[in-house]
Amino acid sequence: MNQNNISSKLIAVVPTYNERQNIGLLVRTFFNILPSASLLVVDDNSPDKTVEEVADLKKEFPRLNFLLRHSERGLGKSYIDALKKLAGDNRYEIIVMMDADFSHDPRMIPGMLERLSQYKIVIGSRYVRGGGVANWNMRRKMLSRFANFYARFILGLSIKDMTAGFFVFDRSVLSTLDLNSIKSEGYAFLIELKYRFSRLGYEIYEYPVIVSDRTQGQSKISKKVIWESIWLPWKLKLRKIQNSSSIKPCTKNQD
Repeated sequence: MNQNNISSKLIAVVPTYNERQNIGLLVRTFFNILPSASLLVVDDNSPDKTVEEVADLKKEFPRLNFLLRHSERGLGKSYIDALKKLAGDNRYEIIVMMDADFSHDPRMIPGMLERLSQYKIVIGSRYVRGGGVANWNMRRKMLSRFANFYARFILGLSIKDMTAGFFVFDRSVLSTLDLNSIKSEGYAFLIELKYRFSRLGYEIYEYPVIVSDRTQGQSKISKKVIWESIWLPWKLKLRKIQNSSSIKPCTKNQD
């Protein structure tokens, strides 16, 4: 199957909150690279009326759609709502998860797609050979490195970029994932998603990408997001221990 046929079965999910300054450039770049793909913007009722900009762009790009959320906002909640919507939608075979601030370059998607012939899940990774960051200050670099080491060490995973938010995966993996049980947000959601995929037996391929800092708009990172990311690995580890201890050993019947 050629790249064009593959991309016609692809939909990218982009959560937004006050991204009116960025969404136009992202949409135009995305469809310039993947004209036969689809794009779903999941907006958390942004005060800057991001969704109005998306509605105008839809006149030019008919494969662009949006989901306007009015419930409690958050990255994890936005993705969960979108993934539930797409889990049973047979029009699509491949799902992309990416940020709206252009830190995830749509030009990387074709290369990530090529790996789906061998892997069900591919992430854009900053911390494998060829990957990296651009325009980050030293504090952010150190925080990111520590967060990834911290989560990887506690959860016992070999994934180098645990907080990566750039995903390309086969839609079939959603049938094995209990979306209702995922309650985490922000970076914690991204960590938990990788952990759950790994626990389900999926091997995650890390494709090297360069992640740039946003040039417009404001970062959504808060103290709440950071603290949740600190506690989540311990919660997941404790839950694993509890689940393991509740399994009774299988014994052979004696004659």
